[in-house]
Amino acid sequence: MTPLSGKTALVTGGNRGIGLEVVRALAKAGATVHFTARNAANIAAAQRDLGPIKATGHLANMTDRAAMTTVLEHGFDILINNAGVIGPIGRMLDISPEDWAINIETNLIAAFQASQTAMRQMVAKGGGTIVNLSSGAAHRPMEGWSAYCAGKAGLAMLTRSIHEEYAAQGIRVFGFAPGVVDTDMQGAIRASGINPVSKIPRENLAPADEPARAIAWLCTPAADAYAGQELDVRNPDLRAQVGLRALP
Repeated sequence: MTPLSGKTALVTGGNRGIGLEVVRALAKAGATVHFTARNAANIAAAQRDLGPIKATGHLANMTDRAAMTTVLEHGFDILINNAGVIGPIGRMLDISPEDWAINIETNLIAAFQASQTAMRQMVAKGGGTIVNLSSGAAHRPMEGWSAYCAGKAGLAMLTRSIHEEYAAQGIRVFGFAPGVVDTDMQGAIRASGINPVSKIPRENLAPADEPARAIAWLCTPAADAYAGQELDVRNPDLRAQVGLRALP
């Protein structure tokens, strides 16, 4: 039996990048997987990319609370809060409060709402797993990323708060930083030319399947000892347990 047989999972923003690879990894681990995307074309493209792997797509923007509530009311054993945005990229005097607020709404408030909605049914069923996509930017400032850093810092505290309040009711929650991965978001970062991350050559970026395999592993009982923590894909002990290659 595969480790997630009988489990249902929802991956937000699961139509591309890390999210799509998480959909693939969870399905390979035996879960019945659902994902959200902003439009029908993105859902269809993801399902073509997945090939024989079956996953159900739902039309929902993370910030559309009514749509997300409708999706989450299906009831899931696993929630992966993957959807997020990097922008606005710019020094603080060069960006608008409105754009800054959109980042916080997407990266933090929407993740709270999704977690809250999912947990109502998880607690009623005796437990569940939430993985919040974190970042090294949650723990140190990066030039041009004030909104992203603030949102991810808040998400890290949300992870700890969920653990503090609901671990005793069976909720396993993890913050997981996937590292610098070859995704569309990294393309936007490179185009900005701001801060050292934008200077990393594309050939030095990690493939998206590595963090995806780690996220799927966190959803299994093997990861129980890490519950409530902020984790990083570059942690050598974690990589060894997941079965990822050792980093140089």
